[in-house]
Amino acid sequence: MIPLRSSERTYTTPTATIILIVANTLVFFYELKLQYMTGYDAGYGTYQLSRLPFERFVAHYAITPDHFRYVTLLTSMFVHGGWLHIIGNMWFLWIFGKGVEDLLGHFQYVAFYLVCGCAAGLVHVAFNPYSPVPTIGASGAIASIMGAYLIKFPRARIVTLVPVFIFLTTFDIPAAFLLIYWFLIQFFSGFGAVGPTNMSSSNVAFLAHVGGFIAGMLLILVVPTRKRYPRWGE
Repeated sequence: MIPLRSSERTYTTPTATIILIVANTLVFFYELKLQYMTGYDAGYGTYQLSRLPFERFVAHYAITPDHFRYVTLLTSMFVHGGWLHIIGNMWFLWIFGKGVEDLLGHFQYVAFYLVCGCAAGLVHVAFNPYSPVPTIGASGAIASIMGAYLIKFPRARIVTLVPVFIFLTTFDIPAAFLLIYWFLIQFFSGFGAVGPTNMSSSNVAFLAHVGGFIAGMLLILVVPTRKRYPRWGE
């Protein structure tokens, strides 16, 4: 199921959400540039495309639990592994981030996003302490925005693209149903992927999603929110 838009109205321009999307996109384009860099191949005696600069970049900025560095809790949120990865993340951020930003204000929203994203990363490390696999992406932070949305806008309606056999159609789905359904998928996928060695057998950090979602639900209950007013003339 792919959310297309929300019925929840917003009354301010989602400046911070736009800035986060632009920042992630610029980093992704830099990653693409790294993937098309050339290096001298002594075996062929010519310059060849090399993935080494990109792999070094990911290794440096990703969360890698078996040699964990705290700074990567922040840096990993802005690194993505491919077009589908970044497009999916940024789309979910746009759909759900606007309402939460409208509620929190621009600066508090960014702080909320980063703090919960770090919490999601810590959950991933806690459940996979010996994993040598680099973990990247904004999905843990975005999951926190979804958790906050569930608490504050459970009655919003989400127009959602749903496959029905070989066709695609749209349904108007309550936000609470859609978000709880998404959370349960992450929860059972995450705990199903963690084996007795505490190393995830999946390339997707499902438990980071779970941790971020719960962090967002809890934090939105204690942070101050603001009253929302319609723009002039609305």
